[in-house]
Amino acid sequence: MTLDNSSIKLFAGTDSDAFVDKMCAHLNIKKGLGYARKYPEGNTFVKIEEKVRGKNVYLVKSIAVSPNDDFMELLFWIDAFKRASVKSVTAIIPYFSYAKGDKKDEPRVSIRARVCADCLEEIGVDRILTMDLHSPQIQGFFKKPVDHLSAIPVLAAHIKSMQLDNMMVFSPDAGFAKNVRLYAGILNTPLAIGDKVHRFNDENAEVLEIFGDVKDKNVFIVDDFSITCNTLISAAEKLKDQGAKRIYACITHAMMSEKGLAALEKSAIEKLLVTDTVKNDRLLGHPKIEVVSVANIFADAVSTIENEESLGALLDKYRTATWPSGKARVCKTLIMGSNPIVASRKPIFNKVGFLFHWQITFY
Repeated sequence: MTLDNSSIKLFAGTDSDAFVDKMCAHLNIKKGLGYARKYPEGNTFVKIEEKVRGKNVYLVKSIAVSPNDDFMELLFWIDAFKRASVKSVTAIIPYFSYAKGDKKDEPRVSIRARVCADCLEEIGVDRILTMDLHSPQIQGFFKKPVDHLSAIPVLAAHIKSMQLDNMMVFSPDAGFAKNVRLYAGILNTPLAIGDKVHRFNDENAEVLEIFGDVKDKNVFIVDDFSITCNTLISAAEKLKDQGAKRIYACITHAMMSEKGLAALEKSAIEKLLVTDTVKNDRLLGHPKIEVVSVANIFADAVSTIENEESLGALLDKYRTATWPSGKARVCKTLIMGSNPIVASRKPIFNKVGFLFHWQITFY
């Protein structure tokens, strides 16, 4: 794939060089020249080192391991590009950490994702390109276009290449049900869903119950991100208690702390697949972690935007590339709520009172 290097510039923020190098190689373009520096007192300084007037600029910068510094750097880059008279600025944010702050779920708290959206638009961003938002509804906080990509087709293709028999996929909570159904469809496997609770206002969660028969199954736990690995480990323990055979996991955003990685190493999880949306040096050399790159998806999205083509068609292409061939099949799924299009059967109440429906879904 090749783009016109005279009209487009792709820049890397701090910790994004390796990711951007992969994107540039896929697009056959050169990486933009610029750098970010942090002064001893903590101030961030960014500088563009080439002419960008009239260019469509794409800047890659995750809001990740140091979210406050990352976000301020992103704002400074956008301001610098605007002051350099670029034609447009697209912020490529592979991981948008503040997407978790999507609502006022207790008194006297900030809706952090909305504050971030307001800041980005005020500074002049023209488009946001991101992946697997924890709360996809925050796209509504922006007046500018937000293109939401998914790592599921790439991760599912890697899972398929492992050729595990008697496999199923598992979501630790109902909030990820739509995504686990996509995994199940691509992998042509059954699925199960857990009932997860947060007892305190922190990153620790506990899986209380599992809906679905996991006995003698090779189970893949799927989620969007992890910091402490607590949810993954709690799910693995529950799955083992219910007779699961071997347990694996995959997430998009690898935010794990040292404590979380140590707990992962001692857990029943045999392998954890992650993507490269976050540069987390703590992962290096971990015996259970394997990194799968999603840089090409972002590169294809940039090409699609530049050529004024359909991003929906691009996502469909990635999905159909891994979707099983043949006629539509029937898959039993547990999801929260009801769907008038799908035939519902006996309603099931779990311990915390949420209503689930046993549904027959046609893929």
